Amino acid sequence: MTTTEDRARAGERRPPELVDMSWDPITRIIGNLGIYTKIDFANREVVECHSTSSLFRGYSVFMKGKDPRDAGFITSRICGICGDNHTTCSNYAQQMAYGIKPPPLAEHITNLGEAAEYMFDHTIFQDNLVFVDFCEAMVKATNPSVLARAEQSEAPRGHIHGYRTIADIMRAFNPFEGEVYKEALKVSRVTREMFCLMEGRHVHPSTMYPGGVGTMPQPTTFTDYLSRLMRVLDFIKQAVAMNDDVFDFFYEALPGYEEVGRRRIMLGCWGAFQDPDVVDYRYETMNDWGKAMYVTPGIVLDGELVTNNLVDINLGMRILLGSSYYEDWVNEEPFVTHDPLGNPVDMRHPWNQTTVPVPQKREFDAKYSWVMSPRWYHKESGEHLALDTGGGPLARLWSTALNGLVDTPYIKATGHSVRISLPKSEKLPETALEWHIPQWSNTIERNRARPYFVAYAAAMALQFLEEAMQLVRAGKTKVYEDFEVPEEAIGCGFHEAVRGVLSHHLVIKNKKIANYHPYPPTPWNASPRDSYGTPGPYEDAVQGQPIFEENGPEDFKGVDIMRTVRSFDPCLPCGVHMYLGKGKTLTTLHSPTYGASHG
Repeated sequence: MTTTEDRARAGERRPPELVDMSWDPITRIIGNLGIYTKIDFANREVVECHSTSSLFRGYSVFMKGKDPRDAGFITSRICGICGDNHTTCSNYAQQMAYGIKPPPLAEHITNLGEAAEYMFDHTIFQDNLVFVDFCEAMVKATNPSVLARAEQSEAPRGHIHGYRTIADIMRAFNPFEGEVYKEALKVSRVTREMFCLMEGRHVHPSTMYPGGVGTMPQPTTFTDYLSRLMRVLDFIKQAVAMNDDVFDFFYEALPGYEEVGRRRIMLGCWGAFQDPDVVDYRYETMNDWGKAMYVTPGIVLDGELVTNNLVDINLGMRILLGSSYYEDWVNEEPFVTHDPLGNPVDMRHPWNQTTVPVPQKREFDAKYSWVMSPRWYHKESGEHLALDTGGGPLARLWSTALNGLVDTPYIKATGHSVRISLPKSEKLPETALEWHIPQWSNTIERNRARPYFVAYAAAMALQFLEEAMQLVRAGKTKVYEDFEVPEEAIGCGFHEAVRGVLSHHLVIKNKKIANYHPYPPTPWNASPRDSYGTPGPYEDAVQGQPIFEENGPEDFKGVDIMRTVRSFDPCLPCGVHMYLGKGKTLTTLHSPTYGASHG
């Protein structure tokens, strides 16, 4: 057995012992994800990584010619996990194209639905999928020395969550058996009910339309939501404390673990939760209403805020091909030459993209993925930045913190942190949480941010409920604004899907869709090497990371690599097949049950 100490001897390089190891598919919503690596077991590090997707979706192809009013219903089917985020974003884009603004109560209902979705999805992903990689059964199989230390380590926040040692917390996350694992399933049911009260059906909303919502705004609609929200607040407070205890312990028990999944700080957030008093969906005022969002948009580079202007964010988008299976479109006629403010629009912008799939053999030194490579063009440096979303919450919290614009009764962005206030709940008192900007953009910090953002969404939901009920009491119950589809128009919607940046770009001609491009977080995070040779975020985060697992090549689980990939939240990873070298099958693992038994 190779110990962590063997791996960590400073400055001591051994002759490399390279082994090809692959996990394919790690299935997810946008397609099948495969991670192909070369691992140097002598020096305990990943020396090469390729991220590949073997499934073509084609929404941008078959949306053409459709009635634009159907776009929200069609695009929600892109994803079986966060389809409502697509519907919401599509409606934002359509509202810009149609020149309409939904009534304030409709915005609150939309925000409440999206807040419930964040709470639902992040909880089920963090506690029933991500944390399986940190549970007792997994740590026992991959790092028995760490588990032995966890048994002896007091949990600093035990007075909040009720577990005495770190190992006790790990046991609580064991699949099917652990208390927290089972409780998280109940919480995700309750938060899903909250969602359905607002958006009708999960995950493809039945009451969300351009111009407003079809939800009947009765007082009980909001009190039913509130009663469920209060029931889950104890769990949310305890989850933050448990995650902090376990992640702090990992840094302490495995010196150097901050390098796992670490990459340059290049984070993108497109903003979420519209302020109905400011938003009008006009492109000309997008910078103003973008800054008024209750999750502030921003691009964070090396810890500094590059921009929070949604117009700049929009114009900087570039879709590069590089290693993906498509024909280039730069010689086609552009759909949009200038934006409504007169700024030139690049040919590689989503408004101008044409999708021409070219199936071919996978070759890692040429084309190897159906995922394109979205990048953000940084004018000052001339770089095409491979932004990542930090799994969603890391970028949202980091951007909101640096912007320092959000200041509500429950959330305050300070410039270096985000303060979250949650009221008294059944067992726990009023609680003030504070997420601090971390030193690194790495695996642990992506995962740590997730329960904090669940608390953020819960806190914002309290404000949206109060404002919605005030409108209902005042008799302002209008939830829909009528509109006409124009002959020609363009629109763009910016939102945060659960796992990060989401944009929809729409071109209407002859009252039909002429071009439509949704860009969810997965292409940003899972993109292959682009035309400049820049690796995508999964590849970049895994490549070069150290390996702390104590197993050798024969019984290697790849837990550090899987922790990194899952930290980006690539939707529910249903199955992982692993093989070694020239196709010798070691083991087949099904992630949701992995940890309960090993085969």
